[in-house]
Amino acid sequence: MSEAKKPALADIAELSYEQARDELVEVVGKLEQGGISLEDSIGLWERGEALATRCEEWLTGARERLEAAKKARSE
Repeated sequence: MSEAKKPALADIAELSYEQARDELVEVVGKLEQGGISLEDSIGLWERGEALATRCEEWLTGARERLEAAKKARSE
């Protein structure tokens, strides 16, 4: 990946779950439509992977918070 494209992935860490999820849906839609160059497809795929990872981070964090709350409530 070129240095110019790396910052585009760095912004993902700042996205909320909803923002990352909505953008991931857009990325998947663009990939499914086709008609884009291989280079653009690869870039979209990489961004989609990073967005999916961000969503998973949010969900894991939420799961951990729920477990902690349930544990604290049962004590």
